[in-house]
Amino acid sequence: MSLETRRPDHPLEPALYFTSFDLEGVFPHEDDPVIIFVVTIGQKVHRVLVNQGRLAFVMFWGTFTNMQLSPDQLRPYNGCLVGFAGDRVEVQGYIELRTTFSDENAAMTITSKYIVVNASFAYNLLLGRPSLNRLGAVASIVHMKMKLPSTEGGVITIKVDQKTARKCYESSLKNRGGTYTIAIQAGDAEWIAEADVLNKRRLELAGEVQERDIKGKKFKLGTSLCKELEDKIADVISENMNAFARSSADMLGIDRDFLCHQVNMDERVKPMVQRRRKFNEDKHLIIREELISF
Repeated sequence: MSLETRRPDHPLEPALYFTSFDLEGVFPHEDDPVIIFVVTIGQKVHRVLVNQGRLAFVMFWGTFTNMQLSPDQLRPYNGCLVGFAGDRVEVQGYIELRTTFSDENAAMTITSKYIVVNASFAYNLLLGRPSLNRLGAVASIVHMKMKLPSTEGGVITIKVDQKTARKCYESSLKNRGGTYTIAIQAGDAEWIAEADVLNKRRLELAGEVQERDIKGKKFKLGTSLCKELEDKIADVISENMNAFARSSADMLGIDRDFLCHQVNMDERVKPMVQRRRKFNEDKHLIIREELISF
């Protein structure tokens, strides 16, 4: 497997390659995140999560205080962080720091804008897309490495410590509520709002609805629709009835030519059975109520 990238607007940059040689020393894995280290204000910061789904460089309050930074250095920030559960986390402000990415041969330094939040997380920093784009960096989950061009024209290769990555990943699973998405303040071109965060919220009905029988199935259509539009919608539903699954029996599966998941397993590793968790009666009732609610 190999991958070559070069930004079209930077033709003099070296091409970034991932080949089978980059797999040397990488243990077989399935979910290990890309975690690197950076150097900022003369301090080496570990547990930096490379997250291409984020639009900002996030620093957590524990990291901020451990680096002995002063709250007086923070600048006002009007945005907030939104978790998957819809909870909002207060943003303390933002701070600009020179940040260095390096390996044993070369380095690249940029000024990064960190959004500081008062929350605990398994990682010290979250590295988002804007910084990756400025660096011209490419991360490979398969090869457990991140590569970027150096100022001398070479290639910086930052390797992932898989042992640390696995510990951080397991810790983050225990605290799912600690996963955050940036809600961006208006007027700042670097911090573009993530519309998919809003789309994850459950849509509310706009007006009253009525039930209509279409091929023996009940569908709810808005009462504000005119008769002509209502009939057209009913015709579309009727023609695509096989796209609606009312029960597991209606789900016929996915064509493997379209999507197929492969479990990456090492045949040399002995399978282990996860220890069965025992709950008291109170927790059993809570679990049962949660299952029924679904």
